[in-house]
Amino acid sequence: MTTTVDPAAGQLTAFPFDADGTKLPAQVAHLLANEPVKKVRTIAGAEAWLVSSYRLCRQVLDDPRFSLKDTSAPGAPRQYALTIPPEVVNNMGNITGAGLRKAVMKALNPKAPGLEDWLTAHANRLVDELVEKGAPADLRRDFTVPYSTGLHCQILGIPQTDAAGLYESLHVAFMNSPREIPAAGMNWDRDMAHMVGRLDDPSTTGLMAELAALRDDPDYAHLTDEMLATVGVTMFGAGVISVMGFLTMGIVSLIQHPDLKAMLIADPSLIPAAVDELLRINLSIADGLPRIATETMRLGDVEVQKGELVLVLVEAANHDPQEFEDPHSVRLDRPNPNAHLSFGGGGHYCPATALGKRHAQIAIEVLLDRIPGLDLAVPIEQLVWRTGFMKRIPERLPVLW
Repeated sequence: MTTTVDPAAGQLTAFPFDADGTKLPAQVAHLLANEPVKKVRTIAGAEAWLVSSYRLCRQVLDDPRFSLKDTSAPGAPRQYALTIPPEVVNNMGNITGAGLRKAVMKALNPKAPGLEDWLTAHANRLVDELVEKGAPADLRRDFTVPYSTGLHCQILGIPQTDAAGLYESLHVAFMNSPREIPAAGMNWDRDMAHMVGRLDDPSTTGLMAELAALRDDPDYAHLTDEMLATVGVTMFGAGVISVMGFLTMGIVSLIQHPDLKAMLIADPSLIPAAVDELLRINLSIADGLPRIATETMRLGDVEVQKGELVLVLVEAANHDPQEFEDPHSVRLDRPNPNAHLSFGGGGHYCPATALGKRHAQIAIEVLLDRIPGLDLAVPIEQLVWRTGFMKRIPERLPVLW
């Protein structure tokens, strides 16, 4: 989506910005230098404050008076139409309130017995198939998607054959639309029914089996099958779209920086540091992290009124020269490598941060070891970027090696 500004007519800048994931949107430099808090118009037609500077983005994320939960309240200004039930927006809050946080965090631990070995073997199986078919290949379709869905099926303890159907729903669930999307509700109901079935399936293992066992514990009598299934559906959806989006875009960035790629091939021990830097420059988050001001308060030079929508622009914060020296360069020696906001911050900091990083590290390790000549099979300007979506991803990622 392009930006339109017509001060004479009083029109607001349209948000989100360009869907092209190969370069930082042109508006970011202006925002950082001149308007770190700017009034914009969302897809849904609402007014919102777009926050771009690192310091102010951190303020919004760290201050609980900027509420995620309230973004789903009836009548609240929206970034786009909801594609999930309103009560699911504050999902980790719901999980904590239901007493399920410990089980979920255990499942998200990359150090869980055998999980890293499984991920490595899974990545190698997918590369085996790529090599057998030969180049060119669509790395998103044939690697980053099945690698990411496979991980989440493994964690949830459901069959790998469930992946395709659950993933299909995400094409709709993560649309950003000004209007309600009928298919979103239909997909949600279907996936919920499927996950309830997995709760009753004796072959289910992993997190879903742990949740199913709680139904026999009187301390968890308040839990319903719907509440437990919601954990599975949301973990698959939010988890897969996030790690797949980052990994896909991380590979694009790696190809755009051949010196970095050569460095990692020569010394794979640098891959963890590279993943943090790739997270910082990553453009997979195509929208703003939404919050509602629960009281009137000052944000930089702006007074945000109670009930107004505030959007954190992660890609701008991650390129703020006030926080990251020489922000447009890829550097593995930064003194603050984990300061980026790609996993959010504050009370809603992503609980799967360690897993997301390890997921990417293993993928990059295997790809660079097995097919070190990995490169785009088409000119980069020929990549087609998905529009109307909460993530920046290329529809296809044609590669050769």
